[in-house]
Amino acid sequence: MKNVTITVEDATLEWVRIEAARRNTSVSRLVGEMLTDKMQHDDAYARAQRDWVADTSSFSSCGKAYPVRGSQDHG
Repeated sequence: MKNVTITVEDATLEWVRIEAARRNTSVSRLVGEMLTDKMQHDDAYARAQRDWVADTSSFSSCGKAYPVRGSQDHG
């Protein structure tokens, strides 16, 4: 593991200290876990997007014309 120094707003630091105490962990561990969770979420989203784009069957109209999108007033 590596150490890193970060700069945060006072209110953010107060929140993370309280949250870490509530979870009975350190600020360092909590921030590290949050970053890991964010990384895993983003990676999973990117994988799902790549899989969806690669699935060409979802783009097939089976020879039928695609529906025409009409303008609708949503206001």
